[in-house]
Formats: sequence, structure tokens, C-alpha cells
Amino acid sequence: MKRLFAVFAFAVVTLGVMAKGGVGQVKSPDGTVTVSIECDGVLTISASQDGVVVLSPSEIGIATADGKTPLKVKKTEKSSTDRTIAMPVYKRKEVRDHYNELRLTLSNGFRLDVRAYDDGIAYRFVNIQKGKQRIINEEVAHYNFAGNYKAFVPYVNDNRGGERYCYSFESYYDEQSLSEMFADSIATTPLAVCLPQGKKAVILETGVENYPGMFLKKGNGNQLVAEMAPLPAEEEIGGFSRLNLVPTRRESFIARINSQQSLPWRIVAISREDRELAVTDIAMRLAPQCRIKDTSWIKPGKVAWDWWNNTNLTGVDFRSGMNTPTYMYYIDFARDNNLEYIIIDEGWSGEESLMELSSEIDLPELLAYAKERGIGIILWSSWRNMLKDTEAVMSHYAAMGVKGFKIDFFDRDDQKVMASAFQLAEMGARHHLLLDFHGLKPMGVQCAYPNVVNFEGVKGLENAKWEPRVGDGPMHDFPRYDVSIPYLRMMPGPLDYTPGAMNNATRDNFFGNNNHPMSQGTRVHQMAMYIIYDAPLQMLADSPTNYKHNQECTDFISQIPTTFDETVALAGEMGEYVAIAKRKGNRWYVAAMTNWTPRTISLPIGALNNIGTRAKVFRDGINADKDATDYRAENITLNGNSINVELAPGGGWAAIIE
Repeated sequence: MKRLFAVFAFAVVTLGVMAKGGVGQVKSPDGTVTVSIECDGVLTISASQDGVVVLSPSEIGIATADGKTPLKVKKTEKSSTDRTIAMPVYKRKEVRDHYNELRLTLSNGFRLDVRAYDDGIAYRFVNIQKGKQRIINEEVAHYNFAGNYKAFVPYVNDNRGGERYCYSFESYYDEQSLSEMFADSIATTPLAVCLPQGKKAVILETGVENYPGMFLKKGNGNQLVAEMAPLPAEEEIGGFSRLNLVPTRRESFIARINSQQSLPWRIVAISREDRELAVTDIAMRLAPQCRIKDTSWIKPGKVAWDWWNNTNLTGVDFRSGMNTPTYMYYIDFARDNNLEYIIIDEGWSGEESLMELSSEIDLPELLAYAKERGIGIILWSSWRNMLKDTEAVMSHYAAMGVKGFKIDFFDRDDQKVMASAFQLAEMGARHHLLLDFHGLKPMGVQCAYPNVVNFEGVKGLENAKWEPRVGDGPMHDFPRYDVSIPYLRMMPGPLDYTPGAMNNATRDNFFGNNNHPMSQGTRVHQMAMYIIYDAPLQMLADSPTNYKHNQECTDFISQIPTTFDETVALAGEMGEYVAIAKRKGNRWYVAAMTNWTPRTISLPIGALNNIGTRAKVFRDGINADKDATDYRAENITLNGNSINVELAPGGGWAAIIE
């Protein structure tokens, strides 16, 4: 992946030692976003857009074991950059990175980089002290808001092994005011705050390498405060089904950093309309640049997946399950439906060793069978098992013909785990292996190593398997969540939601069923996810049997690419509905989804470049409010600059336009 530098202007101002007062200000290229830095012993940052306060003055800083106070600014520099970044595995072929930057050299041996974009602000600290490691006791990152605004808060709600910072990064959103946030509860990012005039500020991060990720918690007044996991000192096997490594003792500091190391970018994305958030590239612009010279071997695609559907096959002459005949069947299904891969999930190897095969799985035979049919095989692994002898495991299975690993149960983002994610990505790239990280959120590794083609870190379709029946307990609202995550969770990177349920239910008819799962919302709601959700490695979660019984839907899904040349947000409101268009070659793929509120929306397709006139459309059937499997497929001719789309409760709409 190359970065083409179009414009770079540079200016330096030597200030000597500044003890206090205003330090500098930088505006976005279009002049609408302003970021100000002040230093009066401590640093504060503030920001506005169109004159609306985004951040009130908020303290930022680094506390080190060798730190000295009060903090002073020694030098400032300003620059402007306008460049294009080629993206080999993304929803666009390239990303424009256009910003103005202010750099401050600090008296504590760090540099502060501050960037102003048209759609947000970002800052990071860089260790410019040479020659030795430094211990970071704490990073201070406050986010002060001018009012008691509503927020979309993804709380940590299921600690692994009872440890505060062990979490899968799968959160629903509590919609509440800042003052109503739960004291001492931590939340993951991205987190949205609703500003005046319909604007939103979304807090997130990227470039988290050899450093812990950031949680957020309630501070004083209308304030959010960062919290980071201390560095683990001792660990033991535990957590969910003993698949995790759970810290039993942590250090009193969060990280040991290297000479010249850059710390993560702290981002506040800003929107005037919600739809802008669904397609922003701000996290990609700030992520590490690609470290793989040749990315041509990286092949995104769709995957026939076994776990969600419990390997339920009917009409076959063998017992389905974790065995060779079952996966031969999945391979044939993938070949017949133009899918690129299958996954063999948990159970193919020994519980404690990836070098031991289950007696029920003839992996060499399956690999040969798949190769003959042009299908790749991806294997599941826990993170702790993959750590045991990573080089031996990856080299062994790559030589056998395995195409990648789904590495699961990271379930932490302390410094050790985040460093490990980059190390695994680098080793996977050396062996030409795709990686799908579960129990982890995107943090920029996918830009440094595009062979990391997906992340979970989302309350995906698997969660429908254990929901209660109506009246038996509180049931989560999946359709509302489904139309929230394009504006939030999808912002830092792709998500392995694992869509594609063919057994669909209205709100009243839905219940969790592990062996025969279903989804909330309509059939086309599920189909629209293949266009709306960014997922270079995209699953088909239901069973081959169900897809064969619904071949018309399967044929449509199988035509949808997983990476694109262009992406446009058409309409939407966080938590209400979303409509997105993506182009690959000369085809446009357009989709919309709603929450449980039925609605008619107008899609401005005339604004799309080189839009065709012939469309294959799937829409909710007239009775989809009573039977969520009801849909209608039709070929239509497009006339005019817009199209009205009717969405049933929990509904969807999807089209391929030639």
C-alpha cells in the first residue's frame, strides 16, 4: 500500500520555553474546525466546528516515571498535508488524507502532534527521548463537553474471569445523558455524544501498538475520562471455558514504551449529519501505513461458516458435525455458490495444542478436496493456543495449504495483547495467511497488515442464539443495534457480524434457539447487511441446507463483493435507519435497513457516479410485518434521480444496479 504525497507545506516557530498561556491553534483545511492548545503547567485541548463547541478545554498528558512538572512547551511547528492513500482491502480503493497539523515539542521528552480535519480532530504523543525504554504510569485524556448531552455508551458488561479489563468488546448501546452514566463503569470506544444543531462527536482511537487500548468512564460534570489497563505481571488460564489468559496481578503502570515510539491517536470525529459517520475514513487516515510490500496474495471473500448453524444439514447420508464428510459438504456448497472459503471452527484440534488433530477430521484430505474445487480453508484458534508456538503452527499449516486463521478470545487490550496482535499479523503476513481477530476491536493493525481482514468486537448474530422468549426476560433490540453500529463500531474498521440468517422473525415471534437459531427483523434486513457492513472476510452464517432452500436469496448474496472501489452514504440517523451505496467496477450495490419502525425513505441515487438503470431488487414483502421471511425480488428499471424505498418493521432493502 503506497502513500502518494500531493502537497506538504512546513513552517517552524521556535518559542523557547513557554511556562503558561495559549500555545497554538490549528484549523481544518476548509476552515470550519478549530483546535486550540493551551499550556499552563498542564496541557489542555479544545475544539469547535462551525462555531459550535465540540470539546471544552480538556486536560491531556503523559505521566512517566521520569517525568518532571510543570510541563513546558519548547517549540511549535505547523504543516499542511494533502495526500492519497491506496487501500488494498477496504470499502474504497483510495483515501484522501487532508489535514493541517500543529506539533509541540514538550519539556518531558515527548512531542504532541495535533491534526485538524474537515470532519474531526486527532492528537497523539510521540516519545522523542532516545536510547531507553520509558515507563508510562498514566495517560490523561479528558473529554469535557459544554452541556449534559445524550450519548451512545457501549459499556463493558461481561468481564472475563471477573477481571475489570478482560472483555470481548461486544457492547450494546445505553442511550443516556452524560450525567446519567454509571459511576465507575467503563465503556469501550467508539462512543458518541450528541451535540447541538444535530452534530455528533465520536471518540475513538487508532494506531494502538505496543500500548494499551482506551476505555472511557464518567468524570466530573459533563466529562468523560480515559482509563487504560495496567500492564499484566502474572496470568493464569481462565475466563470463558478456560479459553482466556486472565491477568491475576498487574503492574502499577500501563506500559513500557520504546525510544521514538508513537502513542495512539486520540480521535474525535465530528459530523453535521449522522450519515457522514457511516462512511468516514478518519481512522484509516491516521492508522499505521502498510508494512507489506506485496499485497497481491491477500484475497478477501465470503465464507461458509459452521458454528452459528450448529452444522445442521438435512437430506444427507452422514451424521453432520465436526467430521470430514460435513466439511466436504460445506466445500461443495461454497464451490456451487461462488464463495471463496469455508471455516472449520472450534473442535478440529486438540484443546491445548493446535498441532494435534481431532480423530474425526482428516485435514489433509479436506485441504486436497478444497484445492481441487478452488476453495480455501480457514481454521479457528484461541489466542492463548496460538501463542504457544506461533511460528511452528503458522509455517506448518501454511505449508499444508491452509489459507488463514480465525484467532479468538483475545478478550483484552492491555499492552501485551496489543503488541501480540501486531506480532501475529506480521507472522501471518510472512506465511501468506489471512487473519480474523475475535475478542478484539480494530485499532489500526489492519492498515499496517492488510492480511488482518476482519475483527469481531461486535454484538453480532451469534447473540441471537441465547436471547429469551418474549415474556421470559428482557430481550435486546437487534434492529436498533443493527442501525447504530454503522455509525459507531464500523468507524475504526471492519466487523465480523456474521449475517445471513434465513430463519427470520418479527419481534413477537422471536426467541433464542441455540440449535436452530433465527434473527430479529426481516429476511431482507439480513441481506442488506452484506452491502452495508464493512467485512472483507464476510460470513454466511446459516446452514447450507437453509441457503439451498432459499436459493434466490443465496444467489443474490453470493454476487456481492466484500471490498469496493467507492462508498457513499445516502441517508440515515443513528439508531433509526441507514442507507449506503458501494461501487465495484461498473456495478453499484445499494442497501437500507431500519429499526422496528416502518418507514419510507427516498434514496438519492442520481447523485451516484455512472449509475446504471437496470436493478435487481430485494425488498420486504407486503406481509413482512407478520412473517419476517416474506420478501419480493424483482427486476426494475430506474427512472429519475431518486427511488422511494419502503421498509417493514425491522426491515431492509437491497439492490444490485448494472
